[in-house]
Amino acid sequence: MVKLGVLISGGGTNLQAIIDACQTGYLDAEVALVISSVPGAYGLERARQAGIEQAHLTDDTDILEALLDHEVDLVVLAGYLKLVTQPLLEAYPDRILNIHPSLIPSFSGKDYYGLKVHQAAVDRGVKVSGATVHRVNAEFDEGEILAQEIVPVLEGDRAEDLQQRVLKIEHQLYVDTIKKVIQNLGE
Repeated sequence: MVKLGVLISGGGTNLQAIIDACQTGYLDAEVALVISSVPGAYGLERARQAGIEQAHLTDDTDILEALLDHEVDLVVLAGYLKLVTQPLLEAYPDRILNIHPSLIPSFSGKDYYGLKVHQAAVDRGVKVSGATVHRVNAEFDEGEILAQEIVPVLEGDRAEDLQQRVLKIEHQLYVDTIKKVIQNLGE
C-alpha cells in the first residue's frame, strides 16, 4: 500500500476527497501524514478527525524529515501555497503532485491561487476554465501536466460561481489521477 504525505495550507477539501478515496479502497493508499504551512488550517482538523497524524511545519528540511520518518511514497499538494524547494524535489523526483483550479498555463503561477484564479478567468472573459493536475517542479504550476478537465464559464458568472463548478470536478479529477500515478509506481 502506498503511503501519501499531503501538504496543505487551508480548509482541505481535496484532502478530504483523498482521505475518503483511501477509506473506501478506491485508492490503494493511506494518508500517513498531513502537514500544513498554516497553523490552525481546517485541513489539520480533517486529518485529526480521520485519525491521521498531522503537523504544522514551514521549513522544507523539517517537512522532508517528517515525510521520510513516515515512509511516505508519494507527496500530494492539496491547496499548499508554498513553493516546493530542492530538498523535497530531490527526495521525491516525479513523486510530488499538485492540483490547480485552472487550465494551466492560463491563470497559474505565483500569486494565482484560490478565488484569485477564478476572478482572473471571469475578468478575462474566457469561455472555459477547469482544473489541472501536474507534477511539481521548482516553479509554481510549471511541472508536467498529467490531467485536465474543462468547466464552462457561464455568462454572468461571478468568481464564486466558477469556483464552485471547478471544485465539483476537482476532487474526482485529483483522486483519479493519484490512482493512475499509484498504479504506475509499481511498474
